[in-house]
Amino acid sequence: MEKVEKVLNVGIIGAGRIGRVHAATLAYRIRAARILAVADVNLTAAQQVAAQFGIPMATDDPAALLDNKDIEAVLICSVTGTHAHFIEEAALAGKHIFCEKPIALDLAAIDQALAAAAKAGVKLQIGFNRRFDANFRRVRQAIMTGEIGTPALLHIISRDPSPPPIAYVKTSGGMFLDMTIHDFDMARFLIGAEVDEIYTLAGITVDPAIGEAGDVDTAVMMLKFSNGVIGTIDNCRRATYGYDQRVEVLGSKGAISSANNYPNAATLSDGASVRRDLPLNFFMDRYTESFASEIAAFVEAVQQDQPTPVTGHDGRVPVVMGLAAGKSHREGRPVKLSEIG
Repeated sequence: MEKVEKVLNVGIIGAGRIGRVHAATLAYRIRAARILAVADVNLTAAQQVAAQFGIPMATDDPAALLDNKDIEAVLICSVTGTHAHFIEEAALAGKHIFCEKPIALDLAAIDQALAAAAKAGVKLQIGFNRRFDANFRRVRQAIMTGEIGTPALLHIISRDPSPPPIAYVKTSGGMFLDMTIHDFDMARFLIGAEVDEIYTLAGITVDPAIGEAGDVDTAVMMLKFSNGVIGTIDNCRRATYGYDQRVEVLGSKGAISSANNYPNAATLSDGASVRRDLPLNFFMDRYTESFASEIAAFVEAVQQDQPTPVTGHDGRVPVVMGLAAGKSHREGRPVKLSEIG
């Protein structure tokens, strides 16, 4: 007789774009979980998500969701400025927590949220979905198993197809904390070591309005790892050919690289050129499977009482790195992470 696994009852706070993505994953792809409620300050958005995915409760009051005794875990998919608060509230309610990145834009708020989760003894996973991408996991495997020997150089390329709205730029915390933060996490994940120092060169090459909003849109960061590896990250808010996501690691015995994902593998050849279609154009398309895999991993960690694969500490360190990168840009010098905290 087939063993029936207990279903994890979850609630979702935030019915925006990423909330909908996770709702679809839970509703259609993870049999071991069930969504009991969705909350959003925009009640209409919550009701739409509830109707689309068959969720029995929709509310504009997250407290009503957290007060639901049947809900065992919550997914925090609201705007960045609310993440730390909801972590604390969910921990106080005894709920296991999946929270989108970043936890907060300042370390004091992050530390307070992490302390609340630790005190409550609940599980906490941060939404760095790229760790679950098959390409990047294969690069990490080659490093961790010694296939390419001792790593020496890391290069991460991450470029968006177009810049975000200026309204978003003004509230996001800046490129280093809303865009590069993924690459900072990926650098730690791939190399398996901490970064000691960051040096940033950055400017405005895409849209002057981004500079007027106090941000940058193009940057290169050099990373000095504790194990001697030298890394570079290059970011740009505009790559006209599509979503550019590549990585290369050079080691003592070889190298491994990961190219962009494409909608198909066809190549067209004629008398003028040999060409193929452009890469996938949006992060929702590029990382569809990794978004699903991270939620499956969270549910499994809760169900089997195992550590989550992306911890609160993993959520904190990239924010430290982002703050160091910003300080380096402003002061025109390398900045040690120990200067930040």
